[in-house]
Amino acid sequence: MQAADFRIDSGPDGATLALTGDWTATALGGATARLTRALRGRAPGAIDLRELGRFDTAGAFALLKATGGHVDPADFRDRPEAEQILTLVAGVECQAPPPRRRLDPVQGSLQKIGRGVTDFGAEFYRNLAFNGRLGLVGLRTLVDPRRIRWAAWFSLAERAGLDAIPIVALTTFFIGAVVAFLSADLLMTFGASVFAVELIGIAVLREFSVVIAAVLLAGRSASSFAAEIGAMKMNQEVDAMKVMGVDPFEALVMPRVAALLLMTPLLTFVGDVTGLIGGALVVWAKLDLSPAFFLQRIEENVGAMHFWVGMSKAPVFALIVAAIGCRQGMAVGGDVESLGRRVTSAVVQAIFAIIAVDAVFALIYLEAGI
Repeated sequence: MQAADFRIDSGPDGATLALTGDWTATALGGATARLTRALRGRAPGAIDLRELGRFDTAGAFALLKATGGHVDPADFRDRPEAEQILTLVAGVECQAPPPRRRLDPVQGSLQKIGRGVTDFGAEFYRNLAFNGRLGLVGLRTLVDPRRIRWAAWFSLAERAGLDAIPIVALTTFFIGAVVAFLSADLLMTFGASVFAVELIGIAVLREFSVVIAAVLLAGRSASSFAAEIGAMKMNQEVDAMKVMGVDPFEALVMPRVAALLLMTPLLTFVGDVTGLIGGALVVWAKLDLSPAFFLQRIEENVGAMHFWVGMSKAPVFALIVAAIGCRQGMAVGGDVESLGRRVTSAVVQAIFAIIAVDAVFALIYLEAGI
C-alpha cells in the first residue's frame, strides 16, 4: 500500500493535477486536507492518472471535496473502473434530499390521529389473529392430551401462581382494611355502622380481590412472559424451534396460558380470604364487632353469590393477561429497544383490558340482576 499523494504541474493549458499512490480509505491520510489547501476551490485544468494506484469511493469523495465538485469523470477514461466510481459518488453527492413538507397544525394533528387509528386497527387485527391461533392450539391440545407439556405447565404454574400468593395476600389484606376504615367512618355518621360488614364483603368478594389479583399478575406475569418470549425471539430460538418442527404456540404460549388459567382462581380465593380478614380486624378494632359476628353477617347477608360472581371473572382475566403477555413477546423484533417497548405494552394493555372487561362484567351482572 502506497500513501495517497499528489503534485500540481503548471503548463500552457493550466495546472495539471497528478495523483500518485493509492487513493483509498486506508491510504488517504492527510492528502485531502493538503489538496484542498493547494487548490483553494479551483478546478484543475487536467488530471494525470499515470501514477495512480488503487482508487475507491473514499478517494473519489476526497477528490470531489477538495476540488469543490469540479472534476470531470471524462478525465478518468484511461481508468474505466475509477471513472465509474467517480461517476457514482458524484451522482450521490449531487442528489439533494427532497424538501420536507411543512404541515400546518391542523394537518399535523389529523395526520397523528390517522396514524394512531391505523396503528390501532393493525394491532387489533394482529391480536385477533393471535387469539385465533391460540384457540386452535387449545382445541388441538384438548383433542390430543399427549401434546401437553406437563413439566412446563407445572413449572410455570409455580412461578406465576404459587410464588405470587404472598404479594396477592398482602395487597388484598390492606385493601380490605382500607375499605373497612372508609365504610366504618362513613356509615357511623348515619348510625348504620353495622352495615360496614356487608359493604366489605361485597366489595372484596365481588370486585377487589379478583381485580387486584389480575392487576398484580399483569405487572408480574405479563411482563415476565413478554420478556422471556421476546428474549427467545431476539436470540432466534423461536425460529430454531420452527426449524426443528416444534410449534412455538404449543411449547411457549399454551403452557403459560394454562398456568394462569389454573392459578388465577386460587389467587382470587386467597385474596377473598385475606381481604375479609383485613376488614374483620379493622371492624373489630374500630367498631368492636367480633370476628364471629362479622362472619355471621357475611354468611347471612352477603352469601355465596358475590363470591361466585368474583370467581367467574378470574379465568377471563387470566386469559387476558397470559394472551397479551405472550402476544407482545412474539412481536419483539431483533433489538433491545423493541423488547423494552413490548414489555411495557404488555403491562399497560393487560391492565387496561382488565379494567375494561371488569366494567363489561359489571354491566352484564347489573342487567341480569345478579
